[in-house]
Amino acid sequence: MKNPQTLPRKISHKEAAELAQNIKNWGNELGFQQTGITDTNLSHAEEKLLAWIAAGYVGEMAWMAQHGRKRSHPDELVAGTTRIISVRMDYQHSKFSNAESVLTNPKLGYVSRYALGRDYHKLMRKRLQKLADKIQHEIGDFAYRVFVDSAPVLEKPIAQKAGLGWVGKHSNILNRDAGSWFFLGEIYTNLPLPTDTVTSDHCGDCVACIDACPTQAIVKPYEVDARRCISYLTIELKGSIPLEFRKAMGNRIYGCDDCQIYCPWNRFANDTQETEFYPRHQLNAPLLLELFNWDEQTFMNNMEGSAIRRIGYESWLRNIAIAIGNAPTSEVVITTLKQREHDNSEIVREHVRWALEQHNS
Repeated sequence: MKNPQTLPRKISHKEAAELAQNIKNWGNELGFQQTGITDTNLSHAEEKLLAWIAAGYVGEMAWMAQHGRKRSHPDELVAGTTRIISVRMDYQHSKFSNAESVLTNPKLGYVSRYALGRDYHKLMRKRLQKLADKIQHEIGDFAYRVFVDSAPVLEKPIAQKAGLGWVGKHSNILNRDAGSWFFLGEIYTNLPLPTDTVTSDHCGDCVACIDACPTQAIVKPYEVDARRCISYLTIELKGSIPLEFRKAMGNRIYGCDDCQIYCPWNRFANDTQETEFYPRHQLNAPLLLELFNWDEQTFMNNMEGSAIRRIGYESWLRNIAIAIGNAPTSEVVITTLKQREHDNSEIVREHVRWALEQHNS
């Protein structure tokens, strides 16, 4: 990152306004569907974060409570920060999505739509760096740091303050013209840019996301108990998945999108133009038994450059074992499960035993 003490040259109000508009235009040219700017006051979000952690909803994500006040005080994370440039990038494509058809076919495995293609972190970081380079070319040296889910950053409240959308009842950012199928990224900076208007809430009386949640993880509007969330259970949780959630997980083997699938605002979602986000290895509708037969090297090879790789082979097999336990009983299903009854991992063995019990009951 640039030295946080690097001060930009003197910029007039008119120049700052022109620069802000240029930044939004450059962001669009770089593939971001929207760019907004906000200040660093996240006091309201901080109150909600602390209450959420105190309620125990954080689960095993201890990192959410680390770093002291840096998550809600950007200037303590990056000294000198006074403005945040927030961007969003669409990732879903209706041609490849067919989410509901996969969820209703128990022979298939459901992978959260954001993880079907290449990992978005590197792509967005590179684009944000290019945006910073364009700014530097325009005004000279200035202080900045790029983030894409890579540090203690409250990206959703930041996006709301920057006018990119509002935090919906499912805790995702919603946009009236684009739904919620998009990634977020930020540039922390000391540029004296004008800020955008905070987006107001448009969820109204709708509770579609709450009703759709398979594990009732949305315990009340705008509040999610991560310990019940299938995304948390299949991605963040290490070890054994609680018995009470296994049937409800259905065939969801990596993440869960139900709260987005049934949100009426996603009628306005736009197809991504980023081919890097298109599905790889038929992950948009994969056969569970084929995935379960991957050895570790195949998993590592196929998941190279994918967000899925970070959960590791053990959790991958654990998740798939549950999905196969929820699939229709057949001889091939039982035979496939029994091939891993003596797996090297106790976690895998435990979930295979559970799956076999579902077919022997």
